[in-house]
Amino acid sequence: MTKPRIALVIGIICISIFPILVKLKLSPPIISAFYRMAIAAAVLVPFALLTGKLKVPSIKLLILTMVCGSIFALDVAVWNIAIQESSATQATLLSNLSPVWVGIGSFFFLRNKPTRNFWIGTIIAIFGMITLVGYHFFVNLDFDLAFIFAVLSGIFYAVYMLVSKYVLYDVEVVPFITLSTFTSAVFLGILSYFLKEPFTSFSEMGWLSLLIQGLVCQLAAWLLLGYATKHMRATRVSVSLLGQAVLTTIFAWVFINEEVTFQMIVGGIILLFGIRVTFYTKTIPIIGKEIKNPEIVLKG
Repeated sequence: MTKPRIALVIGIICISIFPILVKLKLSPPIISAFYRMAIAAAVLVPFALLTGKLKVPSIKLLILTMVCGSIFALDVAVWNIAIQESSATQATLLSNLSPVWVGIGSFFFLRNKPTRNFWIGTIIAIFGMITLVGYHFFVNLDFDLAFIFAVLSGIFYAVYMLVSKYVLYDVEVVPFITLSTFTSAVFLGILSYFLKEPFTSFSEMGWLSLLIQGLVCQLAAWLLLGYATKHMRATRVSVSLLGQAVLTTIFAWVFINEEVTFQMIVGGIILLFGIRVTFYTKTIPIIGKEIKNPEIVLKG
């Protein structure tokens, strides 16, 4: 395997263990999100300052970078709540619907409109989501908080992707990640303070879990996936990231004895297949037209 592929595999493993650590409930969900970003920022900020890479071309781009950080903070916060209130498998699968929301956002706000391939994949993915959660929830509109937060997490990440794509046209990766991560940490710190979540008094395992989330699931994972994305096709990286949901399901079953029903397996497979279709770039025999799709990076 080449170095980018090795980096991709390790990066996927790094992000796949995150839901398991959150599901252990060794710390409250929002404070857990705060430490994930704060620990990563504690490494990124000194590095960016010492290397002189903490530069943003304009105040407008600086503000947009900070907006990205705030949106990502909300994404991680609601995702953590969804994981603790439901299952790591369900929360991860539903939050990874973000490519669907990115495509819908692109349709309304960007010049490059999603193609027919995208809409076919979206319909399949939504059908998979319905199968995964259960038809009765949709028939009776009986959605619990975990379901709403998991879907909301995907929407927040989609907004983050759309805004960050605009910012990264003019801002380098290192200052963008550093400033957005620092902003996320500050945002989550303030939110945790007002919600009166504890910043200390965790067990040794709790602190170890927070350290792993910050250094492995955030810092290492994003650096590795960034390296892989730079040296590989974005679509290939994006599709490979679908493996995160599969690995999370396996880890949840093995390490925390999480129940995985046959319905969840079927729904998850359909959902992942639908997302895969949105990345399909070859000709599909529908009315004899060639259908291509935009490159969308999945949540990590």
